[in-house]
Amino acid sequence: MEPFTRHTGIAVPLIKDDINTDQIAPILHSRGLKEDYRAMLFHRARRREDGGEDPNFVLNKPQFRSPGLLVTGQNFGAGSSRESAVWSMLANGIRVIVAKSFADIYRENCLQNGLLPIALGGDAADGFIARVVEVDGRAPFTVDLVAQKISGPGGDDVAFEIAAADRTRLLEGLDDIGLTLKHLDEIASWERRAQAAQPWLQSTRYGR
Repeated sequence: MEPFTRHTGIAVPLIKDDINTDQIAPILHSRGLKEDYRAMLFHRARRREDGGEDPNFVLNKPQFRSPGLLVTGQNFGAGSSRESAVWSMLANGIRVIVAKSFADIYRENCLQNGLLPIALGGDAADGFIARVVEVDGRAPFTVDLVAQKISGPGGDDVAFEIAAADRTRLLEGLDDIGLTLKHLDEIASWERRAQAAQPWLQSTRYGR
């Protein structure tokens, strides 16, 4: 996956709680062989019953058509483990989601795909949301994972916490396989020791 160090973009305020993965990436929109992940994002919310765009939905507003960050509420990404709910974000240029809290599986899927999930609580969350709403897409915000801060219009830098292992994964662009391959020498050494100590396990075949 693409490493994440620093990202600058327009912050989109979608200030709702309990947004689930079927709202983010509707399953009826992902049954083709070649899914359009860009069009998939919030497809039902972005469309009216006649199929036309709903001009009142935030991502359809002119200032938010090229987003970089999504800012939202509690328990973002609840529901099923649907990785397309992350892929659709990335397809639209969103590489950071700032929420008051995340569903655990969704947060893990973000980390596995190079999308930075930032959880802000209390006054920090409310203050940042107010700044994003006030600027209304007129200027971008910058998220620096190295410094662990968000900077932008309307106030001081906002510090955020992230587990050291998750930070390393994003900075180096490593999914679970990539993290495992960092220990390839140790794995190979263990295999050699196991082969010498328990050779009967190495020669076992199905049916015997």
